[in-house]
Amino acid sequence: MKNSLRHQLVATLVTSAILSFAAHAADTPAKPAAIDGRACSITPAPRTVEYPWMSIARWQAMFQEDLEVAESRKVDLLFVGDSITEGWNKKVWDKSFGKWKTANFGIGGDHTGNVLWRLDHGQADKLSPKLVVLTIGVNNFFHCQANPEQVFEGVKAVVTKLRTIYPNARILLNAVLPYAQSASDPKRAEVIELNRMIATLDDGKSVIFKDYGKKFLQPNGDMSPTIMADYLHPTAKGYQVWSDAMLPDIKRLMK
Repeated sequence: MKNSLRHQLVATLVTSAILSFAAHAADTPAKPAAIDGRACSITPAPRTVEYPWMSIARWQAMFQEDLEVAESRKVDLLFVGDSITEGWNKKVWDKSFGKWKTANFGIGGDHTGNVLWRLDHGQADKLSPKLVVLTIGVNNFFHCQANPEQVFEGVKAVVTKLRTIYPNARILLNAVLPYAQSASDPKRAEVIELNRMIATLDDGKSVIFKDYGKKFLQPNGDMSPTIMADYLHPTAKGYQVWSDAMLPDIKRLMK
Protein backbone atom coordinates (compact mmCIF):
# COMPACT_ATOMS: atom_id res chain seq x y z
CA MET A 1 0.00 0.00 0.00
CA LYS A 2 2.83 2.33 0.94
CA ASN A 3 4.71 1.44 -2.27
CA SER A 4 1.57 2.11 -4.27
CA LEU A 5 1.09 5.49 -2.64
CA ARG A 6 4.76 6.26 -3.16
CA HIS A 7 4.59 5.35 -6.82
CA GLN A 8 1.52 7.54 -7.19
CA LEU A 9 3.32 10.39 -5.45
CA VAL A 10 6.42 9.99 -7.64
CA ALA A 11 4.26 9.83 -10.75
CA THR A 12 2.44 12.97 -9.68
CA LEU A 13 5.68 14.81 -9.03
CA VAL A 14 7.17 13.70 -12.36
CA THR A 15 4.06 14.74 -14.23
CA SER A 16 4.04 18.08 -12.45
CA ALA A 17 7.70 18.64 -13.30
CA ILE A 18 7.13 17.79 -16.96
CA LEU A 19 4.17 20.17 -17.20
CA SER A 20 6.15 22.89 -15.44
CA PHE A 21 9.10 22.44 -17.81
CA ALA A 22 6.81 22.47 -20.85
CA ALA A 23 5.14 25.67 -19.68
CA HIS A 24 8.50 27.29 -19.04
CA ALA A 25 9.76 26.21 -22.45
CA ALA A 26 6.69 27.66 -24.12
CA ASP A 27 7.24 31.00 -22.37
CA THR A 28 10.96 31.14 -23.11
CA PRO A 29 11.77 32.63 -26.52
CA ALA A 30 13.93 30.53 -28.78
CA LYS A 31 17.55 31.57 -28.91
CA PRO A 32 18.09 33.50 -32.15
CA ALA A 33 20.14 31.73 -34.76
CA ALA A 34 23.69 32.93 -35.22
CA ILE A 35 24.11 35.37 -38.09
CA ASP A 36 26.65 34.72 -40.82
CA GLY A 37 28.48 38.05 -40.85
CA ARG A 38 29.88 37.61 -44.33
CA ALA A 39 26.61 36.51 -45.93
CA CYS A 40 24.74 39.33 -44.21
CA SER A 41 27.28 41.85 -45.47
CA ILE A 42 27.41 40.84 -49.13
CA THR A 43 23.92 39.46 -49.80
CA PRO A 44 21.40 42.03 -51.09
CA ALA A 45 18.39 42.02 -48.73
CA PRO A 46 15.58 44.43 -47.82
CA ARG A 47 14.84 45.32 -44.21
CA THR A 48 13.07 42.44 -42.47
CA VAL A 49 13.55 43.35 -38.80
CA GLU A 50 11.35 45.74 -36.85
CA TYR A 51 13.24 48.18 -34.65
CA PRO A 52 11.70 50.60 -32.12
CA TRP A 53 13.37 53.46 -33.97
CA MET A 54 12.72 52.19 -37.52
CA SER A 55 9.74 50.08 -38.55
CA ILE A 56 9.71 48.05 -41.74
CA ALA A 57 6.85 50.25 -42.96
CA ARG A 58 8.95 53.39 -42.49
CA TRP A 59 11.91 51.75 -44.22
CA GLN A 60 9.69 50.88 -47.17
CA ALA A 61 8.29 54.42 -47.26
CA MET A 62 11.79 55.87 -47.36
CA PHE A 63 12.76 53.45 -50.11
CA GLN A 64 9.69 54.58 -52.06
CA GLU A 65 10.88 58.18 -51.71
CA ASP A 66 14.21 57.14 -53.21
CA LEU A 67 12.34 55.58 -56.14
CA GLU A 68 10.58 58.88 -56.75
CA VAL A 69 13.89 60.73 -56.70
CA ALA A 70 15.33 58.24 -59.18
CA GLU A 71 12.36 58.85 -61.47
CA SER A 72 13.20 62.56 -61.52
CA ARG A 73 16.65 61.79 -62.98
CA LYS A 74 17.88 65.13 -61.63
CA VAL A 75 20.73 64.45 -59.24
CA ASP A 76 24.31 65.72 -59.48
CA LEU A 77 25.45 64.83 -55.98
CA LEU A 78 24.21 61.61 -54.38
CA PHE A 79 24.70 60.62 -50.74
CA VAL A 80 24.32 56.90 -49.95
CA GLY A 81 24.41 55.30 -46.52
CA ASP A 82 22.66 54.63 -43.23
CA SER A 83 21.28 56.83 -40.42
CA ILE A 84 24.47 58.87 -40.27
CA THR A 85 23.77 59.92 -43.86
CA GLU A 86 20.01 60.11 -43.38
CA GLY A 87 20.33 62.35 -40.33
CA TRP A 88 22.13 65.34 -41.84
CA ASN A 89 21.09 68.50 -40.05
CA LYS A 90 18.90 70.39 -42.56
CA LYS A 91 20.48 73.79 -41.97
CA VAL A 92 23.99 72.39 -42.43
CA TRP A 93 22.85 70.30 -45.41
CA ASP A 94 21.22 73.19 -47.24
CA LYS A 95 24.10 75.56 -46.60
CA SER A 96 26.75 73.02 -47.60
CA PHE A 97 25.18 71.19 -50.54
CA GLY A 98 22.25 73.36 -51.65
CA LYS A 99 24.12 74.72 -54.66
CA TRP A 100 23.92 71.30 -56.32
CA LYS A 101 21.04 68.99 -57.21
CA THR A 102 21.57 66.77 -54.21
CA ALA A 103 19.79 63.59 -53.05
CA ASN A 104 20.06 61.75 -49.75
CA PHE A 105 19.74 57.96 -50.06
CA GLY A 106 20.51 57.26 -46.41
CA ILE A 107 18.20 55.01 -44.35
CA GLY A 108 18.65 54.41 -40.65
CA GLY A 109 19.85 50.96 -39.63
CA ASP A 110 20.98 49.86 -43.07
CA HIS A 111 23.99 47.62 -43.41
CA THR A 112 25.80 46.94 -46.68
CA GLY A 113 23.43 44.12 -47.67
CA ASN A 114 20.46 46.49 -47.36
CA VAL A 115 22.19 49.13 -49.49
CA LEU A 116 23.04 46.54 -52.14
CA TRP A 117 19.36 45.60 -52.31
CA ARG A 118 18.27 49.22 -52.60
CA LEU A 119 20.74 49.83 -55.41
CA ASP A 120 19.46 46.73 -57.21
CA HIS A 121 15.76 47.57 -56.84
CA GLY A 122 15.61 51.35 -56.50
CA GLN A 123 16.03 52.26 -60.17
CA ALA A 124 19.24 53.98 -59.14
CA ASP A 125 20.55 53.44 -62.67
CA LYS A 126 18.17 56.15 -63.89
CA LEU A 127 20.38 58.71 -62.18
CA SER A 128 23.66 60.11 -63.48
CA PRO A 129 25.37 61.75 -60.52
CA LYS A 130 28.73 63.37 -60.92
CA LEU A 131 29.73 62.37 -57.41
CA VAL A 132 28.51 59.72 -54.94
CA VAL A 133 29.33 60.24 -51.26
CA LEU A 134 29.29 56.83 -49.57
CA THR A 135 29.36 56.24 -45.81
CA ILE A 136 28.39 52.68 -44.85
CA GLY A 137 29.50 49.76 -42.71
CA VAL A 138 29.01 50.58 -39.03
CA ASN A 139 25.66 48.77 -38.80
CA ASN A 140 27.30 45.56 -40.02
CA PHE A 141 28.94 45.33 -36.60
CA PHE A 142 25.54 45.57 -34.91
CA HIS A 143 23.05 43.89 -37.23
CA CYS A 144 25.27 41.40 -39.08
CA GLN A 145 27.50 40.49 -36.14
CA ALA A 146 30.32 40.93 -38.63
CA ASN A 147 34.02 41.27 -37.96
CA PRO A 148 36.10 43.96 -39.74
CA GLU A 149 37.06 41.65 -42.61
CA GLN A 150 33.42 40.76 -43.26
CA VAL A 151 32.33 44.39 -43.05
CA PHE A 152 35.04 45.27 -45.56
CA GLU A 153 33.71 42.69 -48.00
CA GLY A 154 30.32 44.37 -47.78
CA VAL A 155 31.73 47.87 -48.30
CA LYS A 156 33.76 46.60 -51.25
CA ALA A 157 30.60 45.06 -52.76
CA VAL A 158 28.75 48.38 -52.46
CA VAL A 159 31.62 50.27 -54.10
CA THR A 160 31.71 47.72 -56.91
CA LYS A 161 27.95 48.06 -57.39
CA LEU A 162 28.15 51.85 -57.51
CA ARG A 163 30.98 51.71 -60.04
CA THR A 164 28.85 49.41 -62.19
CA ILE A 165 25.75 51.63 -62.00
CA TYR A 166 27.64 54.93 -62.33
CA PRO A 167 30.75 54.26 -64.42
CA ASN A 168 31.27 57.97 -65.08
CA ALA A 169 30.82 59.12 -61.48
CA ARG A 170 33.42 59.55 -58.82
CA ILE A 171 32.91 58.02 -55.38
CA LEU A 172 33.96 59.88 -52.25
CA LEU A 173 34.36 56.89 -49.98
CA ASN A 174 34.15 57.90 -46.33
CA ALA A 175 35.88 55.93 -43.64
CA VAL A 176 33.50 54.51 -41.07
CA LEU A 177 33.28 57.24 -38.46
CA PRO A 178 34.57 56.54 -34.95
CA TYR A 179 32.00 55.60 -32.36
CA ALA A 180 32.03 54.92 -28.61
CA GLN A 181 33.03 57.60 -26.12
CA SER A 182 36.46 56.38 -25.06
CA ALA A 183 39.53 56.13 -27.25
CA SER A 184 40.36 52.87 -25.45
CA ASP A 185 37.02 51.22 -26.27
CA PRO A 186 37.63 47.99 -28.27
CA LYS A 187 35.07 49.19 -30.82
CA ARG A 188 37.47 51.93 -31.83
CA ALA A 189 40.13 49.38 -32.68
CA GLU A 190 37.66 47.50 -34.88
CA VAL A 191 36.84 50.68 -36.81
CA ILE A 192 40.53 51.48 -37.27
CA GLU A 193 41.18 47.96 -38.57
CA LEU A 194 38.20 48.20 -40.93
CA ASN A 195 39.24 51.60 -42.28
CA ARG A 196 42.73 50.35 -43.07
CA MET A 197 41.09 47.84 -45.40
CA ILE A 198 38.57 50.29 -46.85
CA ALA A 199 41.45 52.64 -47.71
CA THR A 200 42.77 50.04 -50.17
CA LEU A 201 39.72 50.66 -52.39
CA ASP A 202 41.06 54.12 -53.27
CA ASP A 203 42.26 54.00 -56.88
CA GLY A 204 43.13 57.70 -57.09
CA LYS A 205 40.71 58.22 -59.96
CA SER A 206 37.16 56.96 -59.59
CA VAL A 207 37.22 56.05 -55.90
CA ILE A 208 38.66 58.54 -53.43
CA PHE A 209 38.94 57.42 -49.79
CA LYS A 210 38.86 60.00 -47.02
CA ASP A 211 39.03 59.48 -43.26
CA TYR A 212 37.64 62.51 -41.46
CA GLY A 213 37.27 60.62 -38.21
CA LYS A 214 39.84 62.53 -36.15
CA LYS A 215 37.88 65.74 -36.71
CA PHE A 216 35.15 64.34 -34.45
CA LEU A 217 37.52 63.57 -31.56
CA GLN A 218 39.13 65.47 -28.74
CA PRO A 219 42.95 65.70 -28.53
CA ASN A 220 43.06 62.63 -26.26
CA GLY A 221 40.95 60.62 -28.71
CA ASP A 222 37.78 60.65 -26.64
CA MET A 223 34.50 61.82 -28.12
CA SER A 224 32.47 64.73 -26.77
CA PRO A 225 28.68 64.37 -26.52
CA THR A 226 28.44 67.79 -28.14
CA ILE A 227 29.70 66.14 -31.34
CA MET A 228 27.88 62.82 -31.05
CA ALA A 229 25.35 62.82 -28.23
CA ASP A 230 25.00 59.03 -28.28
CA TYR A 231 28.61 58.52 -29.40
CA LEU A 232 27.42 57.23 -32.76
CA HIS A 233 25.25 59.83 -34.53
CA PRO A 234 26.50 63.37 -35.13
CA THR A 235 24.72 66.31 -33.54
CA ALA A 236 24.15 69.50 -35.54
CA LYS A 237 27.62 70.57 -34.40
CA GLY A 238 28.99 67.20 -35.48
CA TYR A 239 27.49 67.54 -38.94
CA GLN A 240 29.04 71.00 -39.22
CA VAL A 241 32.42 69.47 -38.35
CA TRP A 242 31.89 66.84 -41.04
CA SER A 243 30.83 69.41 -43.61
CA ASP A 244 33.82 71.65 -42.87
CA ALA A 245 36.13 68.68 -43.41
CA MET A 246 34.43 67.13 -46.42
CA LEU A 247 33.13 70.11 -48.41
CA PRO A 248 36.50 71.10 -49.92
CA ASP A 249 36.85 67.56 -51.32
CA ILE A 250 33.30 67.61 -52.65
CA LYS A 251 33.87 70.93 -54.39
CA ARG A 252 37.06 69.61 -55.98
CA LEU A 253 35.44 66.38 -57.14
CA MET A 254 32.33 68.13 -58.46
CA LYS A 255 34.35 70.30 -60.89
